[in-house]
Amino acid sequence: MKKTAYFFIITISIVFILVVGKTILIPFVFALLLWFIVRSIREFLNKISFVNRFFPLWLKNLIPSVFLLGIFLLISRMLMVNINTLTKSYSSYEGNVQVLITQLNDFFDINMLEYVKSGSVDFNFLNLLQKIVESLTGLVSNAFIIILYASFILLEETYFISKLKIIFSRESHFRQLSKVMREIDTSVTKYMGLKTFVSIITGTASYLALYFIGVDAPLFWAFLIFLLNFIPTIGSLIATLFPVFFCLLQFGDFTKGFLVLGIVGGIQVLVGNILEPRLAGNTLNISPFVAIFALSIWGAIWGITGMFLSVPITVIMVIIFSHFPSTKAISIMLSEKGRI
Repeated sequence: MKKTAYFFIITISIVFILVVGKTILIPFVFALLLWFIVRSIREFLNKISFVNRFFPLWLKNLIPSVFLLGIFLLISRMLMVNINTLTKSYSSYEGNVQVLITQLNDFFDINMLEYVKSGSVDFNFLNLLQKIVESLTGLVSNAFIIILYASFILLEETYFISKLKIIFSRESHFRQLSKVMREIDTSVTKYMGLKTFVSIITGTASYLALYFIGVDAPLFWAFLIFLLNFIPTIGSLIATLFPVFFCLLQFGDFTKGFLVLGIVGGIQVLVGNILEPRLAGNTLNISPFVAIFALSIWGAIWGITGMFLSVPITVIMVIIFSHFPSTKAISIMLSEKGRI
């Protein structure tokens, strides 16, 4: 009875801390992910004998950091250009709403969509774009904090193992901790690498499709597809519907909308259901139901950010729980086939 009470008290306390402290915790979690990426690139550089022999650690950390920062600035610049393109086309988009409603009414020969007509005056595409720009601006402002956190994590990395040896004086405890950390490192690195790879393929293929169809700002939609693919299950669905919706607004034609739906949706199906499972193998050891449930829980706690991080956090929980007798049963239930 006491254990159950302690469990609920601890759970409620953790959720409370996660909700109240999310402005601090979210940048820190992203900083850890950035650290994982930098470490992965650094390990790749270490495989080059010349770099491993003559380059100091700080330089091997600086090279991937500058590379990632350069990519971030380049993408930010291109996204701003694409958003400006969408903003300039606002007037034509607004007029096409009435065209679409008329086509639907003519096709179904009913007046079911009259209430949409009455409310269409309030539709303001410019406001929607402003919200997107504000979100990107928030991302840029948080990026400074994330980079700052990641920089200090890289600086502290050298002394981290020695500190743990002092804390866990028993050799057996330290070996167990090292094993857990290696498993977390391997699983998260593989997952992030896999999702980044398949998301790049999906985003690039979608960009080419949207470009040749003639959708405005194809790079913006491709980048949105790239990001949303990190959200399990529903991310690919939302990523498909966004460009379809704006294609309808741009052309005022359902044919082009169905074309985007077929091509972009087909890319999502091929990559998500054929390519990704073959590449993933046993990278993740979590139940599909648990993945959806974790998506809902972390989405409720941290919003969209929680959805992005739900799978890596769940994988880490499975690994940690599997190493303690009292939580091993939880790990088995969270796993895909009961093997941990």
